[in-house]
Parts: sequence; C-alpha cells; structure tokens
Amino acid sequence: MSVFVIIGKNFGDEGKGLATDYFASLSEEQGKSCLVIRHNGGAQAGHTVDLTDKRFVFHQLSSGSFRNADTYWSKSFLPDLYKLCEEVDGFFEINGKVPFIYAHPMCRCVCIDDVLVNMALESSRGNSRHGSCGMGINEAVERSSIENACIYLHQIGNMSAQALYDELARIRREYLPLRLKALGLTLSQMGEYGELLANRNVLLNAAEQMRRASESVMLKDETIAYDYGDIVFEGAQGLLLDEDYLPFAPHLTSSKTGLDNPMRFIGEHLPNSTFEVVYVTRSYVTRHGAGPLPHEELWNLQNVFVVDKTNLNNPWQGSLRFAPHGTQDEFFASLRDDIEKYRLKDNVSCMITHLNETDGAMCGISGKASIEQWFCGANVPKLRSLYLSDSPYSQDICHVKPSKKTY
Repeated sequence: MSVFVIIGKNFGDEGKGLATDYFASLSEEQGKSCLVIRHNGGAQAGHTVDLTDKRFVFHQLSSGSFRNADTYWSKSFLPDLYKLCEEVDGFFEINGKVPFIYAHPMCRCVCIDDVLVNMALESSRGNSRHGSCGMGINEAVERSSIENACIYLHQIGNMSAQALYDELARIRREYLPLRLKALGLTLSQMGEYGELLANRNVLLNAAEQMRRASESVMLKDETIAYDYGDIVFEGAQGLLLDEDYLPFAPHLTSSKTGLDNPMRFIGEHLPNSTFEVVYVTRSYVTRHGAGPLPHEELWNLQNVFVVDKTNLNNPWQGSLRFAPHGTQDEFFASLRDDIEKYRLKDNVSCMITHLNETDGAMCGISGKASIEQWFCGANVPKLRSLYLSDSPYSQDICHVKPSKKTY
C-alpha cells in the first residue's frame, strides 16, 4: 500500500487538486484501487482538475474522481449535503459516473442556517472581513459544540425529510437566537439573510435536499482504508490558514489544515504503512480573501502574468492576491516544524505548480531562482522527491530526485 498526504503549504489554491489527481492516476495505471480521504474543512474547498477534454472543480468529492478513486469523509470532515447534490449531478453530467462516496457516521453536518449566519456576519464586518467564503464552516463547528444542536451524518440517514425538517426547525428555534445574541446580530439587521432565517420554506427545501444527498453516501468506519491498494489524504486550504496558526488570526479557517488529522488516522489504522507527505505550492504565493499576505507589495516587480480560471472575483473574498515567496528560511520553516513535530524521516516531498507562469523558476523576494538554486543548500531540509508541474495536467508532472546538495 502506498499512502500520500497532500498538504497545501501556504494560504490554499496551491494545486492540491492537481496533486491528488496525479497520485490517484498512478494507482489507476498500476491497476490498484485508491481511496481519497477528505479530512478537513468541507464544501468551501475548490480543487480544480483539468483533463485534456474536461475540467471540474471539486468541493466534497475527491479530486481523484476522474481516476475512479472513491471518496471517504473522515470524522473531522464537515459535509454540506445541501451542496453535495449539485456537485454529484454536475460531475455525473461530464463524467458519466461518480465513484463511491463513503463517510464516517459521526461527521458533523453543515446546515443551511450555518451558511446564512456566516454570510450575514461576514457582510456585517465591512472592511474588517475575516476572509470567509461564506460556506458556514465555523458556524457549523460552533453549533456542533453545543449539546443537542449538532447533527451527525448517521442521524440524517435514519430520518425522513419531514423529521429532518422538524430537527432543523428545533435548532433554529432553540439555538439560533442564542448564537445571534452572541454575535450581536438581530434578524431585522440582517436584511435578506434575516428574511431567509425566518423562512420556513428554506428549511423544508434544505431538509429535502439533504435527505436526497444522504442516499449517495455510505456510512463506514475508518477501517475502510484496509480495503484499498492506495490511500491519498487530500487536504483543504493551506498550512498558514490552520485554526491554530495565530500569527494570521483571525483570518483563519476552523479546521486543522496540516498533518494533524492524517497522522492521527495513520497512527490508528495504518501504523506500519510507508507514507509520503507532499507539500504543494505554486512557484509564487496566493491568497484569496482578507488577511496578511507577506511580501504582497513586491509582486509587481516579478513580471509574472497569471490566469486563474477557478479563483474568480466574488463578493466574499474579492480578487485573488499574489506575492513572491519570502527567503529560503521562510519557505522551509513549516516543513522543518512538521519534520520535528512528527519525526518525519525520508518521507517529505514538495510539489511546485504553475511553473509555466514563471519560466520554470521560483519567485522569491530577491527575484527568480532556478529550482536547483531554491532546493539546494544548508537551509533546505532533506527531501525525498520534487514534483514539478508546468501545465494544468497531471500527466505532465515531472518527478525528480533533489540534488545531493540538499540535506
């Protein structure tokens, strides 16, 4: 069994969909079954996979779906069943089939009111927005921490649409006033969001959609991993958005974006497996949403032209922002931290994407540097592999071994 852990190194949008598609394609080529584990965040992820004849942005399905890799939501994933129907239908339309979706019974579900409160709160912040994309992740986490307000995935499978509506209505009646009071919001202040939060039909529609979507998901505990030839952990967002990365608080996501969830899973279920941790980064840095972006002011000096079809300007996060990487020390700091924290040995790699936009070079604050320059020297941790991408297609990824100068 091969196990790959895909981690976004920066603020997200690094190319984790491309990386997942690549490793799932290796399994497919070898005739091995592959399970892709989604372990953090939820429907706010937007992982793009391009084939020569089609393209899809994955949110809750695995980015290995074109390669017949099944999807598994571990218990730390936050599914939005309301959104799942649209994604499953959209993928089926262009692919003709959808690989199996499995999930841990204790996944905490995002509900429509979480999304509406999230949107209302972020809108109320004006120029002080946190950078949320309005998908209700933090609201779901907050609600799920309250007794009798959490809805677990296994509960929905045992409910009729009417019973689910009754439960959503109860939570709206009992929990929502307390949450709005804590946030300093009232329905009358919230405009269209307040109207939707008072609308019975919104919950009726949500209950019907969630119940329908639940029929696409099969509940399995985490021992499902034993049934597959290969495992790929597909992370969402990036290390610098981790809920505990305080230097960039409060502009963070309410999930663990790094190795915490995969290492817990591996320790409990795959303790004897050989795994490879692949940190994914563009040849430059992006951030979609509010919050600090180090060295952003130096971007115009890089002479780089970027076309991004996925991260379009939107009311929640504005335009995609760009910056060069910092120093070599800054770049490798997170890798060194994880190597020490998890005692990683000979199983850390990097994937560099969008090299076609930077003439095959890394963009740093001192200008462009070749891959050999960037990944050699005393400040570079020992890496197993480099995966170099200069196109949107996984078949074009070049797998190389770092120079022996790296240590």
